[in-house]
Parts: sequence; structure tokens; C-alpha cells
Amino acid sequence: MKLATLRSARPDGQLVVVSHDGTRFVSAGRIAPDLQSALDDWERAAPALSELSRQLDNGAIAGQAFDPWSALAPLPRAYQWIDGAGYMGHLERVRSLKGSKDDELQSVRPLLYQGGSDSFLAPSDPIIVPEDDLALDFEAEVAVITGPVPMRPSRAEAEAAIRLVTICNDVSLRRLVADDLQNGFGFFHAKPSTAFAPFAISPATLGDRWRDNRLHLPVRVEVNGTLYGQPNAAIDVHFDFVDLIVEAARTRRLAAGTIIGSGTIANRHDESLPIKEDGIGFACIAEARTAEKAKFGRARTPFLKPGDRVRIAAIGKGGQSVFGDIDQAVGLLGA
Repeated sequence: MKLATLRSARPDGQLVVVSHDGTRFVSAGRIAPDLQSALDDWERAAPALSELSRQLDNGAIAGQAFDPWSALAPLPRAYQWIDGAGYMGHLERVRSLKGSKDDELQSVRPLLYQGGSDSFLAPSDPIIVPEDDLALDFEAEVAVITGPVPMRPSRAEAEAAIRLVTICNDVSLRRLVADDLQNGFGFFHAKPSTAFAPFAISPATLGDRWRDNRLHLPVRVEVNGTLYGQPNAAIDVHFDFVDLIVEAARTRRLAAGTIIGSGTIANRHDESLPIKEDGIGFACIAEARTAEKAKFGRARTPFLKPGDRVRIAAIGKGGQSVFGDIDQAVGLLGA
């Protein structure tokens, strides 16, 4: 099943079931008013949502045209947002950045940070920055939404807790990273609201695109229509989602509706920007700049600035945007 949340008078929006091709939807209000309510009652809600999805796809229900610009994040606000570091390639590229963590710990168990989850950005919401010199960066990631997870879960318990899969843009203000890490308790000011794609999809619906606790799809990133990267989310994964969930629950239980991020998707290669249409590229600007410093002696790719537009999508067969697009313009506060 493919789920989305539409804008409504309620802060948690209206839960809808979306057709397989992403063009039509039907309200799920008789099953659950919003996605968090469905997650809280998953044993009852999931079969009913799956049946509604089946009826929509086989034409038993006509549905209405789905407008992605009316979509919020699948969970507009969540009890918990935990981002991990599943790709060693990303850490290797950004390790030279000021404030980076010890490399031995990074390879033994995943790094995690707990981000703000009270106001996620919709897939079409602008990224608003308070100043234009904060080194604004995108980070394309995969994310899973979980059911309840006990403390010290087994790998089987962690895998069984994965309810839905989506992608996100974990926005970073690179100029504030070092100060957060060195002078505070971790990421805070450097990590404004994260944006999510419109669709959250069950692992069963993804089929062979979801196996080994990872997403087997390229995630394409464009800035102002120029290709920055399309790394495959299943390649060079050092910590899969079960690893991340087990680590997150090492000293605490996780509530239903917890969101776990994969960290910036990264495939190992020796490319630099611009890349060819069949190139791998990068899922964040910081990696591209690090590669340029190593190759040319200086970074050539600028960070995002007001007026820029970022588009992120997981690409399936025939070029389908599997989770829908994250399509955001950059704006300046008060402008």
C-alpha cells in the first residue's frame, strides 16, 4: 500500500491511500484520521488500508486525482526522528570537515543524532534560511517509519518493526556544524526541518525493491535542473536499517511512529561534478566539494543559495518517481 497525508485543518493532515501509479487517492478517514493513528493501531489498520488500496487499484473505487502539491510529509510531525550514518562512503568523504567524529566508532557502530520532529517540511515546501551565508546543503536519504520497538531488540524484532519506507531531504547548514558538535550537545542549529517525499510505502508493496533491509533504487538529485547524483541506495551500505534500529533502541524503547534515516546515500567512486547522465555523483554538496578539493585543490561547487531549486526522487522502472518528488525552492527569511 502507498499512503500519503493531505493538507487539512488539522496539523496532522488527512490520511489517504494512493493508487499504485500515484495518480489517484481515496480517503482513509474511516480507518484512521491520520498516519500516527494508523500506526498506533497497526494490527487493525494495516489490513484495512491494504484492502482499500486493492479496491482503488482494481477500479472498485474510482478515487480522486492526486495533486502532489497538496501533500504534507507522510507524518507531518512525529514522536521521534533519528538519523543514522549507514554509508561509510559519505563519512569517508566528509571526515575532513571541521567537527567530524572519530573514525573507529563510525565503523564499529552507527552514529545517530536525534533531530527535530515537530514540524517536518512538506515535499513542496520551500527551504527557508535565516541568513544566506550558512552553507545550505541538501542530503538525500532513505527513511523508514517504525512500529513500537522494545529496548535491546533482536534483529528479527527490529526488521518486523519496519512499517513504511520513504525518502527525505535532511537539510544541513554546514557552517554551523562544527559549532554544534564542538560547543553543544550535538546537531541543533545546523539541522533545520527535514523534508519528506509525499508517499510512504509498505515493504511488501515495494517487492524486490526492498530486500536485505535496504532500498534497491537509485535516488536522483537535481539542482536547478542539473544532475548532481543518482547513487543506488542499496550499494555500499555499511549499516542497514536493522543495524540502525537496533542501535537506536540500545538504551530505550522506540514508540510507534519513530522515523529512522539512513544517512546520506553514498556510492564509492572517483567522479567529480559535472557528471555524465549515467554517472553516480553525490547526494549532498559537501561530498562533491571534498572530491573537488582532492582532485583540483579547491572546491568549485557552491552551496545552495536563495532562488535555487532542489529535486530528489527515487527512480523506478520507466523513470517512475516511486515515492513522489521532493521539490523545494530555497528562500531567505523575510524576503
